[in-house]
Amino acid sequence: MDSVIKSLSDAIYYNLIREQRYMQFIQGLGISLQLTLYAAVLGTIIGLFMALAKLGRIKWLQGLATLYVDVIRGTPAVVQLVLIYYAILGSSNLPKIVVASVAFGINSGAYVCELIRAGILAVDRGQMEAARSLGFSYSHSMIYIIIPQAIKNILPALANEFIVLLKETAIAGYIALDDLTRAGNIVRGRTFDAYTPFIVVALIYLYITTILTWLLNKLEGRLRESD
Repeated sequence: MDSVIKSLSDAIYYNLIREQRYMQFIQGLGISLQLTLYAAVLGTIIGLFMALAKLGRIKWLQGLATLYVDVIRGTPAVVQLVLIYYAILGSSNLPKIVVASVAFGINSGAYVCELIRAGILAVDRGQMEAARSLGFSYSHSMIYIIIPQAIKNILPALANEFIVLLKETAIAGYIALDDLTRAGNIVRGRTFDAYTPFIVVALIYLYITTILTWLLNKLEGRLRESD
């Protein structure tokens, strides 16, 4: 028992306390959260426009939106990240976090697009007919009547997509961005401890996603009450 406690205390000391290595995890967490926030905002904007394009009446926009969703959902996120960083934006000299935010935003946008599209289709058709009969144009009917109802219906699923996005950003280390997972890899390279740094990373992700899931459950409860 004493040997187990000593091994645990040594692991904590060498991986967290010595040389203030815990700061590596804190800084990595900050970058991961920033990346998730930026990508979520961009993904929501892209998803909204692509959903409207798929539901619109312009054929070439429908085809473009469908192609975008099929390509993004059919290829791994890590391949998209590497292609955008090295091939598309390789000569742009943009900060890595900006490039990663664009890559993850584009990836998330395809899934958000389908969520929003499903939410819009779930709104009763009579809502659009009533809005048009009151003199609203098609675009104003969508903006003021249909989309707000659709967003309310899909808000829990949208929040869950952002939780998934947080975990997907763990591959940002492929472009040498010092996110949380790469922080664990850096500490592992200094301590030669193959387990403890990644256990710490896993616990941090678990803690953050647990908090976000709790907030999501609260949000769903509020929405049920408002209904």
